[in-house]
Amino acid sequence: MIAPGTPSAPPNELLALLESLPEPRILVDPDYRILYANAAYRHTYGDPGDIIGRTCYEISHHYDKPCDQCGETCPRQTALKTHQSSRVLHLHHTPRGQEYVDVELVPIKDASGNTAYFVETMRHLREASRQPGALGMVGRSPAFTRMLDLINRVAPAMTPVLLLGESGVGKELAAQAVHAHSARRGQPYVPVDCSGMTESLFESELFGYEKGAFTGAGQRKTGLVEAAAGGTLFLDELGDIPLHLQVKLLRLLETGTYRRVGGVEMLRADFRLVCATHRDLVAMVEEGGFRRDLYYRLAAFPIRLPALRERREDLPLLVEHLLARLAPERPLRLDAASRQQLMEHDFPGNVRELRNLLERAMLMADGDVLSLADALELTRAVPLQTPETILPLEEAERRYVRQALEQLGGDRKALARKLGISERTLYRKLA
Repeated sequence: MIAPGTPSAPPNELLALLESLPEPRILVDPDYRILYANAAYRHTYGDPGDIIGRTCYEISHHYDKPCDQCGETCPRQTALKTHQSSRVLHLHHTPRGQEYVDVELVPIKDASGNTAYFVETMRHLREASRQPGALGMVGRSPAFTRMLDLINRVAPAMTPVLLLGESGVGKELAAQAVHAHSARRGQPYVPVDCSGMTESLFESELFGYEKGAFTGAGQRKTGLVEAAAGGTLFLDELGDIPLHLQVKLLRLLETGTYRRVGGVEMLRADFRLVCATHRDLVAMVEEGGFRRDLYYRLAAFPIRLPALRERREDLPLLVEHLLARLAPERPLRLDAASRQQLMEHDFPGNVRELRNLLERAMLMADGDVLSLADALELTRAVPLQTPETILPLEEAERRYVRQALEQLGGDRKALARKLGISERTLYRKLA
């Protein structure tokens, strides 16, 4: 279907090409009017009859003027300036509600060399939405959208990704989004918590071990690197890896090979690496706490996740989303005073802290209207750990071992095998 009143119909060859392409595409003229929608667009959005002849900004944003005049970044301006394709991440209105869409605009020239049309391609981000109740990350602020744009751009590549940000900002969700939008999304996603790992645990967990490699190694164990074959390996809390263990990770990344503990066979690693940390790795490099060569190996594509106080406009969406997940059967809402308190709170614990506040408010409420007064008071009653009260590494390891023992029903022999240590060493750690 061609827009009525079109001065010159687009070439049939161009329309045939658009019709054969697998992603939703529309043809737009220099006056922003939609001239044509291909089969993929019709399959995704339904009958395009009501959009033909209308402007792209009206359909996608419900604006009455071009999006670059409404605070958005319009790819058309870049495409006109560079005469090349331009991409931008936008929040579009769709039949399913508002969704993030990666928009790519390609200028098409006529015989005189003038831009006659624009082909607009739309690719949806399924792991992020502004809709409450959606799986994944939620938001629509500029800082949030910028982060999503970077994730969307790097996900299809094999480039290592370094996620930076305070605790509680959603680095795990961001890592899952990178994996979900990559070509490896059908393969394993393997997260590894690097905090508190000893040398023996680090090697046996990451690389696995052979039968008989040490006392208690009664059978071969598959390491997490091997488990991630074909998929994504996510190293969380990367900055907590001790300096003497960093060289083992560097060797794995530089050679792409590894050996199981107690093995002689060189195995080839096949994973996409995503790392995350709340620490300032640049400062750690300068202070000698993190290897410079490893940092540059990992920081090929750093993405900073914004703190919640940097995207306060997302708070109403996040509250609605979290309440719907915490109590899907109840129509919960905050009272006016609590909504104002949220906008003024700094949220040092970010989204994790917000979730805790809402859960406390639910427990304190007798009805469906929540107040944060008591929840905030409980927060102030629990002091944060100071450097003097933070557990030393040995105590953190003992607690980890005890928790793992509980999960195995007290079976110390099984736990020793799982950790890749002897029962004697395990007894010493538990003492």
